[in-house]
Amino acid sequence: MTAQVGEILRYDGDTVRMCDTPLGDYFALGGRFPEPRFDCFSNTALWRGYVGTWEVLHERLYLVGLSGELVDGSNASLATLFPDYPDRVFAHWYSGTIRIPEGGLLEYIHAGFSSRYERDVFLGFQRGFLVSKETRINGSAPGGKHPAGYGIGAKTVFNRKTGGGQV
Repeated sequence: MTAQVGEILRYDGDTVRMCDTPLGDYFALGGRFPEPRFDCFSNTALWRGYVGTWEVLHERLYLVGLSGELVDGSNASLATLFPDYPDRVFAHWYSGTIRIPEGGLLEYIHAGFSSRYERDVFLGFQRGFLVSKETRINGSAPGGKHPAGYGIGAKTVFNRKTGGGQV
């Protein structure tokens, strides 16, 4: 599998990429059944077909944005999944650990979120509530000239109907 585009997380005053997909747990638990069919085939670096934007606010995890394209060519948004909550959704379904890579790249691995960075921050959640934070030091990148963390970057998507757009 190709290395994947990370989800976006606003945490502690920073905007970072995270190497986890909490919305996948929502779908696995039967949320929004049948799940919307995202266009997963336009970019091998985005097999899930969407990018979620998340925020930790008052020790709670919220989904605050969603971008992607559905197989019918329409644009996905937070309102696509949660029509009653188009601005912010408390991620009560999510219990798990979110990994935030930091520092220089130690080892690129062409598979999912497997690449290794100088540090990893792990945020533990229980039913959407932040319950733990741990930082792991993985080593030092040679020369210190590598980009820091998992880059935010943008992904350009060409919508079948309009011919343009950006995720």
